[in-house]
Amino acid sequence: MHQTNQTPMQEAAEVLRNLPDDSSLEDIQYHLDVLEKIRKGREDIASGRACTQEEAKQRLSRWLVG
Repeated sequence: MHQTNQTPMQEAAEVLRNLPDDSSLEDIQYHLDVLEKIRKGREDIASGRACTQEEAKQRLSRWLVG
């Protein structure tokens, strides 16, 4: 997960190596889901599909309190 030039299989293998041996399938799935969300987020940022914190606050202002 630290190297950006890793293949998805290499990233998944690294996640699995770093989990405890007694991890459940649910634990493994959770960590792989987080890895995928990080990957997609990085792609979005690289493609310009991101916003600043201030832009996010403006978009969500009607739901934010205070």
